[in-house]
Amino acid sequence: MAKSILQKDKECFLCPCLRNLEQHHIFGGANRKWSEKYGLKVWLCPRCHRDQKQGVHGNKEIMEIMHRTGQQAFEKTHTREDFMKIFGRNYL
Repeated sequence: MAKSILQKDKECFLCPCLRNLEQHHIFGGANRKWSEKYGLKVWLCPRCHRDQKQGVHGNKEIMEIMHRTGQQAFEKTHTREDFMKIFGRNYL
């Protein structure tokens, strides 16, 4: 299991919360395994993770920000072509 390439400390990626954190794979579904392999995951508090209005799974804008952030982090050590081959889409 790869460590997150976006976080060093265990704290919510979107707010200052430190309690009841849950791991979020930035690219889910069929790409979840690639998120795991490349460390494209972050810690989120339950509200930032699952809330239907403010959470990443309920808010399309936040999800898109996370996708762009994940792609940017990936491209620090890989090419955009690599990202496209693995994840099938350019979010930038």
